[in-house]
Amino acid sequence: MKAPLWFPQSFFARTLWLVLGVVLFSKGLTLVYLMMNEDMLVDRQYSHGTALTVRGYWAADEHSRVAISKASGLRVVPLESVPAGEHHWPYSSVFERQMQAELGADTEVRVRVQHPPALWVHAPSLGPDWLIVPLYPHPLRGQRIWGVLGWFLAIGLLSTGAAWVFVRQLSAPLKRLVFAARQLGQGRSVRLPVSDTPSEIAEVYQAFNQMAEDVEQGARERELMLAGVSHDLRTPLTRLRLSLELMHSDSELTEDMVRDIEDMDAILEQFLAFIRDGRDEPTEQVDLGALIHDLVAPYNQAKEQVRLCLETMPALPLRRVSIKRLLTNLIENALRYGTDGVEVAAYVTGKCGAPYVVLSVLDRGMGIDPAELAQLFNPFIRGDKARGGKGAGLGLAIVKRIAALHGGSVELLNRSGGGVEARVCLPIGLLLPRDAV
Repeated sequence: MKAPLWFPQSFFARTLWLVLGVVLFSKGLTLVYLMMNEDMLVDRQYSHGTALTVRGYWAADEHSRVAISKASGLRVVPLESVPAGEHHWPYSSVFERQMQAELGADTEVRVRVQHPPALWVHAPSLGPDWLIVPLYPHPLRGQRIWGVLGWFLAIGLLSTGAAWVFVRQLSAPLKRLVFAARQLGQGRSVRLPVSDTPSEIAEVYQAFNQMAEDVEQGARERELMLAGVSHDLRTPLTRLRLSLELMHSDSELTEDMVRDIEDMDAILEQFLAFIRDGRDEPTEQVDLGALIHDLVAPYNQAKEQVRLCLETMPALPLRRVSIKRLLTNLIENALRYGTDGVEVAAYVTGKCGAPYVVLSVLDRGMGIDPAELAQLFNPFIRGDKARGGKGAGLGLAIVKRIAALHGGSVELLNRSGGGVEARVCLPIGLLLPRDAV
């Protein structure tokens, strides 16, 4: 079941909130226990002694009552002089229950801690009058309840801080693993440290390092194989082309065969470009507008085939050769499948906190079946059903990999009135994966 939006989405946040909830819940239970535990909050002997004093007062004769009053401070007060009681939970109920247990169920008790602190007791089973029993200046610890709450709050904050440090220590290796996986996915050689991690995480790191080694070894073998195939095939293709150019028997047939050889050479070049997609190329600050001008200039030498619509953009950290290959593939597709009206547009959009560059190549061709749009970025898939053409079907796959290498994305959109827009979005400032450590 999918977690609701308000629920913490990360393991770090969930664990932190779990520990925080447990700490606060335990402290709350402790506070409730202390507040309800009469033995810890109220001196039961004090209330018991008060009950004995009241019982002794009513059991004595008139002469002895005067002596008891003078010795204990107890005195008789009329009903109209008895003030309303103050409620101090749980102390008021404690005194009342204690008095009723020792002096009778009909006993009334009123407690006040201000002006002056005293306890008023009326026990009809012992005597008709109200008695006032003095209390100590600060008899009820409830007057310091905010101090108790402050201590509990401080303990809770310290416990939560310790839990935060603990959980952060647990989540840091996982974040490091996520970052390493992203780096590996972008073709970078990365290894995780095993020596300074707990044993459980060390096993995970060892498995990741072994997987990274296997992936890199497979990539090296694949690249070596394709490079060897390209080299071995290009040599006989070159000899065939030279032989055909020396033949003069059928010039038309010779030209067709030369074109076939050139197509084969172009296909081999696409294979190599797909494997070597610029991962090893360093980034540099590139003026994208100037790069587009230089790239489009050869297409417009005889006549204007590609129109430009470029806005002023900041210099971006790009892989120059890879971006030129991306643009070349898109422009070649647009010129091959579209009619006059190919346009290259580039501009900055997005919110101030997350701007990105949009690079679009637009044409006025036949368009593409919407069901095929997403599949055209897969290797060896061509949109021949809609737009017919030649090649190995790697052009758009190369474009997608280069865009992803720069932290961006690419999509194909059918235009109203016919044609296709190939839109590449490159974020500004986040061209490489964010550091997750």
